[in-house]
Amino acid sequence: MSKLQREIEIDASPEAVYDKLTDPNCLSEWVSVHDELEEAPSRNVEKGDTLVQRLRVAGQKFRIRWHVDEASRPRRVVWTGKGPMGTKARATYEISQNGGPGCTFTYVNEYDLPGGPAGKLVGRAIGAASGKEADKTLRNLKKLVEKG
Repeated sequence: MSKLQREIEIDASPEAVYDKLTDPNCLSEWVSVHDELEEAPSRNVEKGDTLVQRLRVAGQKFRIRWHVDEASRPRRVVWTGKGPMGTKARATYEISQNGGPGCTFTYVNEYDLPGGPAGKLVGRAIGAASGKEADKTLRNLKKLVEKG
């Protein structure tokens, strides 16, 4: 299981951040690898919801079916995803007060790629690309939430 973790300070309330994070209609505005939303609720996601998202990573498009395992406004969202060829992921969003008027958003993505040794090599390449994309995604989220 590979793990990617990032953190960013956002000058907004935890509620404002949470509301953007859980609004499927906002995904294209901040998730840098988002390609298309194929299935989602028409409201902010809640525990038990399913979302089908098409992603674009390193020029490849693929579909992930996400399940919302936990949705505790305004502090935490946990998603588990299943993708092609047995790919699995678990994304955790944590939002905490930062001692000032804003908050800290922590993103953790744990993923498991199939394919033995070859899969591990591909995983390292994807991991490197994922880190850059995660940084870009968090900067996008910060801009989106801070502009109101």
